[in-house]
Amino acid sequence: MDFVSTRGGGEPVSFTEAFARGLAPDGGLYVPRHLPILPQSILVEEALPYAALAWDFLSLFDTDHDSDHLIEIVDRSYGDFSDTMNAPLQQLADNLFVLELFHGPSLSFKDFGLQLIGSLFEEQIERTGETINVLGATSGDTGSAAIHGLAGKKGAKVFILYPKGRISELQERQMTCTGADNIYPIPIEGTFDDAQAIVKELMGDLAFKEKMRLSAINSINVVRVLAQCVYYVHAFTQLPPDNRDDISFVVPTGNFGNIFAGWMVHQMGLPVDRFVVATNQNDILYRLFNTGEYKPDEVQPSHAPSMDIQVASNFERFLYYHNEKNAKATLAQMEQFKKDGSIKIANFNASNFAATRSTDEDILANIRMVKEQYDYVVDPHTACGFQDLDLSSTHVVLATAHPAKFPAIIEKAIGETPTDPSLEAIKKKKMVSYPVEASAAAVRAFLEENGL
Repeated sequence: MDFVSTRGGGEPVSFTEAFARGLAPDGGLYVPRHLPILPQSILVEEALPYAALAWDFLSLFDTDHDSDHLIEIVDRSYGDFSDTMNAPLQQLADNLFVLELFHGPSLSFKDFGLQLIGSLFEEQIERTGETINVLGATSGDTGSAAIHGLAGKKGAKVFILYPKGRISELQERQMTCTGADNIYPIPIEGTFDDAQAIVKELMGDLAFKEKMRLSAINSINVVRVLAQCVYYVHAFTQLPPDNRDDISFVVPTGNFGNIFAGWMVHQMGLPVDRFVVATNQNDILYRLFNTGEYKPDEVQPSHAPSMDIQVASNFERFLYYHNEKNAKATLAQMEQFKKDGSIKIANFNASNFAATRSTDEDILANIRMVKEQYDYVVDPHTACGFQDLDLSSTHVVLATAHPAKFPAIIEKAIGETPTDPSLEAIKKKKMVSYPVEASAAAVRAFLEENGL
């Protein structure tokens, strides 16, 4: 399978090259040259083991690794989850289900992409003999998931930028208490958008990227998106047969990667009626799908910090498909966005997307409501998925993080403090971080000094 840039530059590249590059040389994002039809054999009556399903799906795109090698990579990636289903589906009511995506090592949905990426980086280092420097930005969960995937790995160093004071204490501890000497958590003054902009600038400097052998772990890396497609199929195969018509997936999202993965597998043939973009008060995606205007506002700290984002990277991929794969049109729109800070999309078609937004008060109310009505505890991000639900048809809410990662918010909402043994253990460990000025120049200098 070949992959192309959303902006049309360069030649098509292979799966392994798209993975290794992360960002295309022209600044665009890689997408599959075409989307294959989902084999109906995947949509079986009963759910396959997760690793087997992941192999079935990923082999449609990864034609570089032979079957046995890909099976080994996938098994290694998904063998360290605390639930045998990896992503179990819980039924709360006749038409209401929760897909639990928090049973991985870092207790968030990011593990599904980043455990695979960690395994692929290991394979890349073994195959090429070259060291790599992994660079990423996080609004909370990406960093800890990437670190869990690569901590202690020979031939790799991991540099994660995050907004100081804007993530939960436990999210920060998951990054700063590993004790691994190849991990560099970098707090910066500013927002996640500032951190992400620095990463994109450095990844876009092709000479520096080649010199430092930089690789990306954010959802600008197409492999993360492909990995996340799998759990939508997994959810479908766990639904009772009577609930497989008129399905809505409700997805808490800030960077648009999680829900874009679902939309992409729907384009391949997964039967889905609607995708609901569940935002917090940083509502650029809510405004986009209701007005057709993509216009960032100031980031407002919220009870759902991993969604405190105003520039959604994966929107460019959706824009490319909205433009019917017209890369020139996509390039023009992204250049306009860079120049003007916003774009109004002519003839905008929201497709089968809807959107909701939740204030901090809504988040607390939704946590209480879910506990009272269903005796179930959700984290603040998942709580956004319960906003304005219409349960006249099947709804699957994606639970994106374990509630124990946000004990203060849960305690405030329902008077309970959820715990997890892995999080309790890191409370006693020393935090190690590397503060750097929030500029591409300062981060560049830090990488040159500390990279492999």
